[in-house]
Amino acid sequence: MNPIKIFKAGNDAENNAAESIWYENWLLLKKNRSAMFGLYIIIFFVFLAVFAPVVAPFDPYLQNIDLRKMTYFSWPYILGTDDFGRDILSRIIYGSRISLVIGFFAVSISLVFGSLIGLISGFYGGWFDRISMRVIDIMLAFPYILLTIVIVALLGPTLLNAMIAIGIARLPQYTRIMRASVLAEKEAEYVEAERSLGVGNMELMFMSILPNCLAPIIVQATLGVGSAIIESAALSFLGLGAQPPTPEWGLMIASAREFVSNAWWIVTFPGIAIVLVVLGFNLLGDGIRDVLDPRLKD
Repeated sequence: MNPIKIFKAGNDAENNAAESIWYENWLLLKKNRSAMFGLYIIIFFVFLAVFAPVVAPFDPYLQNIDLRKMTYFSWPYILGTDDFGRDILSRIIYGSRISLVIGFFAVSISLVFGSLIGLISGFYGGWFDRISMRVIDIMLAFPYILLTIVIVALLGPTLLNAMIAIGIARLPQYTRIMRASVLAEKEAEYVEAERSLGVGNMELMFMSILPNCLAPIIVQATLGVGSAIIESAALSFLGLGAQPPTPEWGLMIASAREFVSNAWWIVTFPGIAIVLVVLGFNLLGDGIRDVLDPRLKD
């Protein structure tokens, strides 16, 4: 028989098996109540972000000059207003857009470039592996928040630069995870079998080895979104992220810190929003880890 046909048939069988495994993992994830609760929280904030113009009762930038003082729990300002008379609920709803974009964008940078470097480094080794790992070691030698602040300071204090800085600073984690997974996978029997059939290095890396290394990367990415949201809020609080009057949760807290004693609601509700969305991603990430890690299965 033609060995190419046998190889293609084998690939089809592997693809069907992979689809079955992912479906089984989804069924297991659905049984994890905490993970599904986290997923529902994420879906809720995604809904707010997508339909913010419809859901938000006011323009988040609209200043009510008729308000002589900050108010709370007074109709129609359900969660109150800030020192400029802007509706806090509307700003939190629009802020979900910014926070989710920051989280996904920053994690995408880390995920794509970190995984690519780790994949090439682990597969080929040699001089590229030595150089890339030494650079990663240097990055890991710096405290994460310090490295992020340095990158933002070099690029400039803007929201986009804050996302880029968070993504770059988190890159070593994905590189290390991917490299370790590739080093284990490239010694597997199926890799040797495909090499014997004449499969090239690029196809081996991206079509065979990479799919088998995705589980720990997916877990890290899910947990990383929540971390990125916290870090972006911290940068905004320090004046290195979003700039006024952007309705970003960390910036809202930073702008209201002088009113904590007499206008607690301005700080409290954006803080609750940060806690909830980060909790959602952490719960979902823990659930995915429990499902994908065979050591944690019963």
